[in-house]
Amino acid sequence: MSNSTARTAIAAISWADPEREAAFHRWLSGIASTFGLEPPTLALASADASFRRYLRIHSSQGTRIIMDAPPPLENVRPFVHVAQLIEQAELVGPRILACDAERGFLLTTDLGQELYLQALQAGPDARVEHLMRQAIAALVQWQTRVDAQALPAYDEAALRAELDLFPTWCVEREHGLSWDKPQGKAWEQVCRVLLDSALAQPTVAVHRDWMPRNLMVCDGGPGILDFQDAVRGPITYDVASLLRDAFLSWDEAREIDWAVRYWQAARAAQLPVDDDFGEFWRQLEWMGLQRHLKILGIFCRLKHRDGKAAYAADLPRFFGYATKVAVRYRELKPLLALLEPMSGAAVSAGWTF
Repeated sequence: MSNSTARTAIAAISWADPEREAAFHRWLSGIASTFGLEPPTLALASADASFRRYLRIHSSQGTRIIMDAPPPLENVRPFVHVAQLIEQAELVGPRILACDAERGFLLTTDLGQELYLQALQAGPDARVEHLMRQAIAALVQWQTRVDAQALPAYDEAALRAELDLFPTWCVEREHGLSWDKPQGKAWEQVCRVLLDSALAQPTVAVHRDWMPRNLMVCDGGPGILDFQDAVRGPITYDVASLLRDAFLSWDEAREIDWAVRYWQAARAAQLPVDDDFGEFWRQLEWMGLQRHLKILGIFCRLKHRDGKAAYAADLPRFFGYATKVAVRYRELKPLLALLEPMSGAAVSAGWTF
């Protein structure tokens, strides 16, 4: 990298807090010689829906990633903890090289720059199939080898709080609607059905965002990212995340094919999936609906609270997912009338499901 390019890269990294910027450079200077880091090469790698961001830096051992996670908005300790569980499970994930947990700075290995999302969108079909099968195999390994007891419980309170995001942020804030008493009762009825289904499932380690945007194309299987919110929860959650993604949709024949492959691999690994694939698929669809209602709320909150409006472009995808599942099951029919005033506009705009 030339000196002018290095200066441009550094200039592209902005800091809202001068004190944090100074603390960062002190930390970086303190570890640079130990890890052979080259501070002039520092450049923004990515940001996500949280307050974290990631920087890439060259070193004598190749590129490295720095996480900037400002307290008290973010806490790097869960990330460090789950990274250790991933390493113990012999899965591919970033290794922690240096950590200042108090200030929210981490130095990790770099898993590369090819996201599953980009690779799957580019194709061809043979590569898509190969990558999805690798993601399924890695998920089974995650569920069998990551210690679920070392993770917090994904209990009713947590699942309920996620569902509550939908009426607060999507219904009221995004669409300006207020539910009357019968509509509120219908919503509670649907929530109860989804909660009971989720809580009845066997529990395993749950990543909570096992989707193409959080998997990297790596040697030895997918590299796992964004795992700091892992919990102990329903066994169908992560496979639902993979098959009905926030940013990429598949036709249902492919979803079912991959779900069968997961179910067969899970049974072979003696994971506690239901013996009846039809019941397993029902559990997966209902679990996915809980997740999609949550994400509808989160994406609207990102838009209205955090100024990240781009996520709202994918709202029609989730209305499509939710409507498809609600149509299919008698127990979920009350949700249709609640969705229609919002999803109807999405469908009219060209979204189909």
